[in-house]
Amino acid sequence: MGERESLAAALCALAEDAGREILDVYAGDIEVRDKADTSPVTDADERAERIILAGLQRLAPGVAVVAEEQVAAGGAPEVGEGPFILVDPLDGTREFVNRNGEFTVNIALIEGGEPVLGVVHLPALDETYWAAGPGAAYRRRGEGAPERIACRTPSTEGLVVVASRSHRDEATDEFLRDYQVKELVSAGSSLKLCRVAEGSADLYPRIGRTMEWDIAAGHAVLGAAGGSVSRLDGTPLTYGKPGFENPHFVARGLPASGTIGA
Repeated sequence: MGERESLAAALCALAEDAGREILDVYAGDIEVRDKADTSPVTDADERAERIILAGLQRLAPGVAVVAEEQVAAGGAPEVGEGPFILVDPLDGTREFVNRNGEFTVNIALIEGGEPVLGVVHLPALDETYWAAGPGAAYRRRGEGAPERIACRTPSTEGLVVVASRSHRDEATDEFLRDYQVKELVSAGSSLKLCRVAEGSADLYPRIGRTMEWDIAAGHAVLGAAGGSVSRLDGTPLTYGKPGFENPHFVARGLPASGTIGA
């Protein structure tokens, strides 16, 4: 665990370096371009990824890295069961362009198809979440001391559900009809997973397309905090899938074997 904690600290520093590069672009005029899959990309995505890839060469030489913009340019490596690292240099590009602050830098280490370490940094909000194994999930706000975080037991009055700010749709509402929902809140990027991990929400369903680099770091934080991410049929969500595309999933503040408000 000591080695994992040291690597997590180094990855936090790397994510924060990338975050400063992102904020440099955020402070000026933002030029948005479309990638081949029509998703948006900016200079901030590309500049942050260059910083992260250079840092990973020093921190984890020889470990395969799957990074969003590199994959978009045709650079996906073969990873098998790993270990490998997933990188989303700027998750929530729409949030970035809309300047609402809810965008993240995500770095996750995958072993045996599972996210065992992850860092989620929010540059505009000056918050960082990270995990280095079971029970080792943390949050730091600004210059404050790290706080250990954990999922909560849902209230008998109903669930607080966090949903995508940019991608919520009718399918999500249909899924939630099977749950007793007390409050529905919106958030962008992998911040949604962190909201469940820190105990400010109970459930995050995603009925829509995501890629592995979008959620792996948040999944690691949630898992370390006592929660889980599973496919809609209840089987675990794993990583290293062909094309790195995720099925629909639900993130919960309970282990995969638990039941929550249904």
